[in-house]
Parts: sequence; structure tokens; C-alpha cells
Amino acid sequence: MTGARVAIVTGASSGIGEACAARFAERGLRVYGASRNPNFRPERFRPLLMDVTSTDSVARAVEEVARRENRIDVVVNGAGFGLAGSIEDTSLDEAVKQFETNFFGVFRVCRAVLPRMRQQRDGLIINIGSLGGLFSLPFQGFYSASKFALEGLSESLRQEVYAFGIRVVLLEPGDVLSRFTENRVLAAGASAQSAYEPVFRKALEIIESDERHGSSPESVAAVASKLIGLRRPRVRYALGRIDQRMALALKKLIPSKYFSRVVMSHYGLLSPHDRASAASSNEPPRAA
Repeated sequence: MTGARVAIVTGASSGIGEACAARFAERGLRVYGASRNPNFRPERFRPLLMDVTSTDSVARAVEEVARRENRIDVVVNGAGFGLAGSIEDTSLDEAVKQFETNFFGVFRVCRAVLPRMRQQRDGLIINIGSLGGLFSLPFQGFYSASKFALEGLSESLRQEVYAFGIRVVLLEPGDVLSRFTENRVLAAGASAQSAYEPVFRKALEIIESDERHGSSPESVAAVASKLIGLRRPRVRYALGRIDQRMALALKKLIPSKYFSRVVMSHYGLLSPHDRASAASSNEPPRAA
């Protein structure tokens, strides 16, 4: 390969996407930062108009990069948002919108870049998953579901494109301090009239506090940058705070029903009586 590597990073307007785009540019890659509102500073990386929920928009953007550069070496699928609210309070339209960005958006981008990468017989696709795609989170059911789905898609894609020299990797950060928190969408049914309102608001306060004390987007970008030089990267890399990565290890060690109680306790979904009972006996606690 001659010349600089070419990268496309979606969700480059903020957070992990922006950090990855900036880090890659510092390494000398020719970076196209994709967003629905590409208002980036030109000296950092090249803005690219792309709406990952539109197949036509994705196709046009990828074709523009391919035409300019004649190659695409690295893709980071960082576009995404969080939807919060109970599953019962979430409408079908809201759930579909979550998947259109977090799951089908990744699918659209992968499908658009793969012909070029196959032709090159080389390429790296980094999908930004989440620890929430490895264990579910209360009141973030559709966010977790979209990330669980991304796990399966990425594993299958990795197997299918191996013979073409294309590497597919999942990065699975825990809570990250970014605009993800302020950009979270609340389900319309998550109102004061909801039966879940008291526990939802309590859990949401904990969720947002964890995010405000999360790891930096730059720490995720640093790992993504290291992957560029690896010929045989791992399937997935769990990232973030040590306590959250330990929760993933704990899930593998204890029965699911006990792990579920650990999660529920963290988010305030067990009453004090239930927590005391769980600590003093083998009887399963009751949900608050």
C-alpha cells in the first residue's frame, strides 16, 4: 500500500467517534469524520455528510470517499444514541429508531464499504459496542438489545470476510463521559403517569452519575488506534472502568439469577428489605 491510510469514522461530531477521528488524524491517516451535521474544523479531519439511518446517504458518502482516495482502509462505526424508559413505556416507533441508528446504521456502513475492502483484500472495521451489549441494563432495554444484536452481526461478519483479509473488531466500553448523556432520548411513555416512574427516575439518576464518572472517549480511541497495526486482533475488547469490567467477569462466574440481582441492586431496584434478606438467606429477593 502506498500513501496514507484512509479512514471513515461515523458519529464523529462528539464522544468516541470524535476522539477516534482526531486520534487517527494525529497518526497521519486521511480521516473522514461522518455526521448528519459535519461542522468540524478542517485542520483536524475532513467533514463528511452522512446519515446512517439512510441507505442512500451512506452510499453517497462512501462513494465520495472512494472516488477521492481510491481506497478505504479503516472504518469506525461510532454513530449511536441511547433510548431510556421501561420496555412497556416504549413505543414500536421509538424502538425502531433506536435500531435504525445503533444496529442497521452499522449494517448500512459495513455493506457500503465491503466491496472496496474486498477489492483491496485488506481493511479494518471497528464496531463500537458496549458492555451493555454483554449484560442488559434496566430501563435501557432497547439500547442493550441493539448492542446485543451488534455483537452477533460483528461475529458473523468477521467470519465471512476473513478470507478477504478484512478484520472486524468490537470495542465494548462501559460508561464514557461524553455528550451521550445529554443526548439520551426518553421514551414518550416515561412520564409522571407511568407505573414505573419512581424506580425509573431513581435508576436514571444512577445511570447518569455513572456516565459522569465514566472513562474518557480518548481512552477508547487509544485502543482503536492500536488496532490499525494489528494483523490478528481479538474479536472483542472490553474497556472502561475496572469495576464495570469486573461485572462482566462476574457474569461468567455466577448463575444468571444472582447476577441479575447484582445489577438490580446497583440501580436501586431492590428494596432495603430485599437486600437484607438476600444477604442473610438463600431465599431469592423480591423486586421492589
